[in-house]
Order: sequence, then structure tokens, then C-alpha cells
Amino acid sequence: MKRHGRDNFYIVGEGVYTARRDEVSVRQDPTTVAALRKFRFSRLGPLGEPADDTQRQINEDVAVAMTTDVAADPDSDIPAGFTYLGQFVDHDLTLDKTAVHLGQDVTVAELLQGRSPALDLDSLYGLGPGRESRFYEPDGVRLRLGATIGVNFPPGDSVANSDQQGFDLLRSGQGSTPAERRAAVIPDLRNDENLAVAQTHLMFIKFHNAVVAKLVGDGTPSSLLFAEARESVVKHYQWMLRHDFLPRIVDEAIVDDVFTNGRRFFEIPMPYQDDDPDLYRKAYLKRPGPSRCYVRPGDTPTMPVEFSVAAFRFGHSMVRESYEWNRVFRTAGPGGPGLLDLLFRFSGTSGNLSPTGDINDPNSPGLERLPSNWIADFRRLFDFRDADRPDLVPADGINMAKRIDTLLVDPLGKLPLGAFGGRPELPGAVDRALNLAFRNLTRAGMVRLATGQQMAGLLEVEVLKPEDIINGSGGAVIPTSPDGQAGLTEGQKAFFAEHTPLWFYILREAELAGGKLTGVGGRIVAEVFHRAMEGSTHSIVRDPSWRPTFGPDPDTFRMVHLLLTAVQGVESSLFPLG
Repeated sequence: MKRHGRDNFYIVGEGVYTARRDEVSVRQDPTTVAALRKFRFSRLGPLGEPADDTQRQINEDVAVAMTTDVAADPDSDIPAGFTYLGQFVDHDLTLDKTAVHLGQDVTVAELLQGRSPALDLDSLYGLGPGRESRFYEPDGVRLRLGATIGVNFPPGDSVANSDQQGFDLLRSGQGSTPAERRAAVIPDLRNDENLAVAQTHLMFIKFHNAVVAKLVGDGTPSSLLFAEARESVVKHYQWMLRHDFLPRIVDEAIVDDVFTNGRRFFEIPMPYQDDDPDLYRKAYLKRPGPSRCYVRPGDTPTMPVEFSVAAFRFGHSMVRESYEWNRVFRTAGPGGPGLLDLLFRFSGTSGNLSPTGDINDPNSPGLERLPSNWIADFRRLFDFRDADRPDLVPADGINMAKRIDTLLVDPLGKLPLGAFGGRPELPGAVDRALNLAFRNLTRAGMVRLATGQQMAGLLEVEVLKPEDIINGSGGAVIPTSPDGQAGLTEGQKAFFAEHTPLWFYILREAELAGGKLTGVGGRIVAEVFHRAMEGSTHSIVRDPSWRPTFGPDPDTFRMVHLLLTAVQGVESSLFPLG
């Protein structure tokens, strides 16, 4: 899967749902081979109603409301870097590792595992050095880094005006077109669709290389070096997600319940000690739906569409319109603030790595590597006081993510075409098709998601009152119009309040809870993360005795500790522009 916004879903037991230009989905029954070659989704809740013309009009009005009233949208207490860490995680969960093998001999086991969600950093490692050597140094152990290109802005700036090795993703540099030469040499090009996620990916490369250096220093045999490094990196990553990322975005009581007592709703662990096939069959049949069945830890995981299409799209509401990006691109700097539009522009997948040219033309002339003046200052994206390093906090402060709620910043109302996996033919009118809120709401109907109210009943949490759906708490204001020409009629508004699209419902839940996923959204996200860790090749869920070795103590490893480890003692590498 290379596309940021998927337009087809293979749901186990149902078939393939594919969007057409009229935004109506078509379900097809795949052959056995086709099924194996599809990324496997499942359905946690009941089958929802397909979208009709009335629902699509409601979606359009609601999407406009979600992307226009941003002035009052408050900041959260979550450092902005976690927004793009979440995007990096999403790409890890949904990378199709077997795509490069289409047309080649692939075992059934590879197809099943390669097209399944797991938190194993396959978006960083691909298929490993033996099969995708282009991502690796000649030693077959360390991951490759690229260099930025010096530009004359600000004039006389020694860092910005010169090339900087190790501060950009490696780029192809080959091909007959600028787009080919700009392409990042990484397993998942979605990790170069905006500069923030690209620089996050870069720091994971550096973290892996730092772990390798530590293992070399400890005398690890070269034959074991890559395998041991990858296991250590993956487990530290999972620990950080469990103890640093998830508690910031999900009600901590839900996270603790799931990771202490296990999952209650999604692919529930098998309660039997033996492998009697008849017992397993009976246990499977007890649950209504593929993702409500019992599983054994080694079974291949699936991903519920309720997570992919709704719950884990909460991060869209955390995106800021602009960032104090580094010393050059900030409000008080010579380049002004780092606008969100520019973070798309200075990427290889959505932009052209250049300050000029048509962002929607992948072959627009200009630079073919990241300019040195756009290297991230990670002190402005994460709070190093979490590592007891107040000295690494800039004097003018840290970017904070927007609150998780029903508002999206205006630039997400009209994304560049490259954010949709290239320059595809989009369904429907172009303006609304580029509105991220409209696309999210439309996909719910495409795969027939249950409503928020249906999922609340299923997950045994309190259902939001209709007046809370409509009014919220400082979020999107549902537009009302007596004739329906400039908003929802009273009848449409009443329908929306009782049959709320799951994505909007989860965001409204979080908004009413002060900016954290709770209820429906919190339960879905926590349980899917737990299952994705359990189903990974390396797993802190299956190895509960494992503890971090790169944090300050055996129980602590946060994202800031990952970043400090990644720079291997050269702390100025967190902010090379000063």
C-alpha cells in the first residue's frame, strides 16, 4: 500500500470494496489468490448503511464546517512531534510488505504476514538487507542516510548555505525525470509526503544505526548484528508507543486496562489451553464477525476498518496550520513560520523540495534534495524536559499539537494531489475530493461503517447525547439552514445526531473529554495497538519481561530518549541550524 488514502478495502468474509468516481462502493468476491494478495481488514462492528445522496450532502456540509472555523481551535498539551509520530505509526501498521513480490514466487505465509498489520517497523526495514539491499549500507546492517543541499538563505549562514550529510532521507538521484531523482530511497514513500514525517523517519534510521553502534561496542558477532539490532529497535519502539504515545492520546485508564487485562472486543485471546480444533471452531463461532472471534497469539492479525477508516484518523485534528520549525523558519526568523503548505512542498512525494514551482507537478523544476535551511529542530517538536533536559528547550518555546476535536486546520481542506499517493484521478468534484474531512466521511459510507452510536452499544460505553453531537465543546459548529441550501435542515440535523459517522463521533467524544480519545475511540485504538504488538515478530506483549536498555532506567523509554540515543552524543544534531 503506497497511497495515503486507500480507495479499496478487502474485508475478510465480505470481499473487496472499491470506490468509483460517483463515490459509491462496489463489492467484489476475490479469488483465493486475489484474497491472499490483499491487505486484510476485518469488521469489528455491525454492517452500516451505504451512503445515499442525502448522506453525501450531509458529509459535504459537515466537512466544510470542520475545516473553516479554526481560529478558536485550542492547542493541546501534546508536543506537535507526536502528530507526525502517529502518522509514521499508521504507515508502519498499513505497509504492504509483499507489494514488491507481485509476479514473483511468494509463500502463503509471506503473503499472510506481509499483508497484515503489525508494529514491527517494516516501513523502516522493508524486507531486510538480504532482499532490499538498496536501503542499507554495504555492511548490510546500517541503514542509509542522505545529504541536504546548501542554499543561499539566509545569506552567509554557514549551515544553511552548505550541504549537510545525514539530515535528509537518501534520494534516488537517478532517472530521467525530477520526480524519479527526488524519490526517497525508503520502503514506504508515504513517509516522505510531508517534511515532518520524513524527518521523523530519518531519526528512526539514526536510532537503528545508534543501536548497531552500541551492539558493535558490546562485541556482538557480525552474523547476529542486524537481527539483534532490529529486535532491540522494534521493542524499544513498542515500549515507547505503549508508555509515551498512547497515554498522551488515549484515556490512560483504557490503555492500562487493555495492556493489563487484555482485549475484550477485538480478536480476543483464546481462552482454551489445548488446541482441540472443535473447541477452537466453537469459540470462533461464538463471536459475531471476523474481528470479534477468538485468536491465538501466533495467528495472523487483521485490521478493523473501524480503526483504519475512523479511529486512527484522529491525528488529522492535531495538525497545526504553521510551525516554529527551526531558527530560520519561525515567526521571528528571516523565513517566517513553517507553514503546513510548505511542509508538503518540501517533500518528495507531495511536493518538489523547492520554494517555487507547481506543487502538483511532480516534475516541476527545482531542487532535488532537501535544502539545508529546512532541517528540523527537534527541540521545537518534542519536550526534552521529559528526559530531564530543560537545557534542550528553546527560549521561544515548543510547538504544541492542536487539541483532538472536530476541527481541522484550513490547509487540510485542500490538500496537494501528491498527498493521495501520486496524482490520481479523484472521485467527485475536485474541491471537495481534496478536503480531507470530506474524504474521511465519504470512506465510512464506502465500506459501510457502523455509526458511532452502534459502536458505543457494541463496546458497552455510554452513548453521546444528540445535543452533544450537535453542539460539542468548542469544536465544529454544525451548519443549519431551513431550506438546506446553506447547511443541514432540522430533519438532517436530527438524523446526523442519531446516526453519526464514526470518525466524527470519535472526534466529538475526544473533544467533550478535553482532547483525549475515550469511549469508542479509546477502546478501538488501545485494543488494535495491543493486537498489532502481539502479532509482531518481536513483541513486548508476548515477552512481558523485556525492559528497555536505552532509557534512564529499566522502566522508562520515551520518544525524547529515542532521539537522544539517535544522535549518539552529538546533541547539536537535534538542531543543526542552532
